[in-house]
Amino acid sequence: MGKGQELYKKAKTLIPGGTMLLSKRPEMFLPEKWPSYFSKAKGCKVWDLDGNVFTDVSIMGIGTNILGYGHDEVDDAVMATVRNGNMSTLNCPEEVYLAERLIELHPWADMVRFARSGGEANAIAIRIARAASGRDKVAICGYHGWHDWYLSANLGDDKNLAGHLLPGLDPLGVPQNLKNTVLPFNYNDIEELQKLIKTNEIGVIKMEVSRNKGPEDNFLHKVRKLATDNNIVLIFDECTSGFRQTFGGLHKLYGVEPDMAMFGKALGNGYAITATIGKKSVMQAAQKSFISSTFWTERIGPTAGLKTLEVMERERSWETITSTGTEISTRWKALASHHNLKIGVSGLPALISFAFDSPNALAYKTLITQEMLKKGYLAGTSVYVSTTHVPSVLNPYFEELDKIFGLIKKCEEGLPVGTLLEGPVCHGGFKRLN
Repeated sequence: MGKGQELYKKAKTLIPGGTMLLSKRPEMFLPEKWPSYFSKAKGCKVWDLDGNVFTDVSIMGIGTNILGYGHDEVDDAVMATVRNGNMSTLNCPEEVYLAERLIELHPWADMVRFARSGGEANAIAIRIARAASGRDKVAICGYHGWHDWYLSANLGDDKNLAGHLLPGLDPLGVPQNLKNTVLPFNYNDIEELQKLIKTNEIGVIKMEVSRNKGPEDNFLHKVRKLATDNNIVLIFDECTSGFRQTFGGLHKLYGVEPDMAMFGKALGNGYAITATIGKKSVMQAAQKSFISSTFWTERIGPTAGLKTLEVMERERSWETITSTGTEISTRWKALASHHNLKIGVSGLPALISFAFDSPNALAYKTLITQEMLKKGYLAGTSVYVSTTHVPSVLNPYFEELDKIFGLIKKCEEGLPVGTLLEGPVCHGGFKRLN
């Protein structure tokens, strides 16, 4: 075992679940072999605790670093804030400047509330929207965090969130009296949403603009009309999709304006900052409730957000990562075709992923991670694209992946994939750890 694996072994005795984020569990990548911890990250390079350096062609900090790790301009702005003081009895002016900037990018919005995590932003938005609508019930589509309001959709039927969150997730700890307050609907199924609205007193529609596929038959426009006609607050959760295909929310691409939207992940290029923006008529409802937290007032997040937006705008980063992601998708498909393998590619171009059309899909994913790690890559079947994923990074990555696709073809022809794996198959969703 390397130092990272040894530390993770200890972590599981000290931290329930081993890590703070399910998506960073080593079992999600390469059980018993994943480096687990990093000592340094720069560009798209990551150093583990043993001094090994890896090229990250994986999920780039779970999508937080569009400009790459340790971007000099963003880091310099943050360090200046650290030197001048991050917290005081007074408020930081950067939160006002960042609010103004986000409204400039989204003229339909008038007001902003900040937090530091996507789950918080989602909870803030739901509280405000419920207060504004005067109704408790929420129709949801997509992934919206870990809070009680969202997981309550699984009360009584753990299949409700199967297509939105994780199959079979048991909402232990969520109060039973929240049952039937959050009702899921499927993307592009306008009739299902119409039925929910007709049979329930829906006050809020909350959804991702797009995740694995885009809108069909003017779906988003129809959702907007349903919300307007029924006096329902429409929220677009852009914590994942924001700033990846447009300079701002993905909804700008489709010409549909919500009543509220949230941004997270990419907004601070690795520093914690999330935003909930919305129309004044809705956002002012926050003053009727109590929404407040000490560290929402720290200065690093807004400072990082302002500088990140400045660099993004100058470099037109959303165009770069969309183009790169499209190229990755094309090259994956070409490799699969060359080896006569069946894969499905999904996701936004900058959040691209593929899966093998095979009962051994998870085993093949594990094999890719295992073999690519030996060649110095953090890799699997997903790439969260950054501006540092340049041709000199991707070309050798595809050369190595070509060889592994060749191995997988042999497995499809009869070679047992288990004979190639040096440990357990990776997890494909939520599992309790021993």
